[in-house]
Amino acid sequence: METNRDKWIMRPFNALFFALLTFFVAVLIAASVALRGAGDMTKRIILACVCLFTTLTFFIYKYYLSIDKEYDIIRDEMGMGGFNWWGELPLHLCNINMMLIPIAVLLKIRPLESFCFFAAPLGALAALMMPGEGFEGYSLLLPRMMGFFGTHFMIFIEGLAITTFRLYKPAFRDIPLTMLTALITLLGVSAINLILRWTGVYPNANYFYSIESENNAVLDMFYRWVPIPVIYIMPCIGILAFYMFVITGIFHISDVLRLK
Repeated sequence: METNRDKWIMRPFNALFFALLTFFVAVLIAASVALRGAGDMTKRIILACVCLFTTLTFFIYKYYLSIDKEYDIIRDEMGMGGFNWWGELPLHLCNINMMLIPIAVLLKIRPLESFCFFAAPLGALAALMMPGEGFEGYSLLLPRMMGFFGTHFMIFIEGLAITTFRLYKPAFRDIPLTMLTALITLLGVSAINLILRWTGVYPNANYFYSIESENNAVLDMFYRWVPIPVIYIMPCIGILAFYMFVITGIFHISDVLRLK
């Protein structure tokens, strides 16, 4: 018999997961409709402020993670050591997008808008569907669970909002620069991982999971194909490219049909 406590257990694709996904998508739709008549800069400022709020909650979430004894044990059992601030910096794909979106929309930098629109929802959704150790099968009421799922759901809709707020419309011409931005970001973060490891500042540095897969089923498969740090993660760039072509194609077909 399911108890009230069981109802708060969070796992990918369970009822609670879909309830939260539905809620956040509904918030995005409501905000997009409410701001339909607002000025371009007003929408940009609102989206930037929401992202800044998410960034603030990110650091609050990391503080609670730093005092979470259970998480320390989980990480230690993985061989990653306990909590370390050097390992919790906002350098994963979702976190980087969280900070780039305000810059992209306020300064109207189209390649960054494109990168954030495509990478933020895709990366956040991947994290939500394949959470790391310590973030699956536990109560959503735990601070670390609220922090992880709350920030990732927010980043998911913030990336989509770039287009639903009508600030950016995908175009095929954007794909090369967006791919270059993704590649530079991956290589830059991988360099940070290597520096943190080689200097001994944080020997387990693994932002973007570019050094090791940390028991992620998809990344484990990539590593079996090419067991070389950094190189093994490159198929993710290919997945992003495919996703971009599909989504951009849908927008293009929609425009063609509208003109007929």
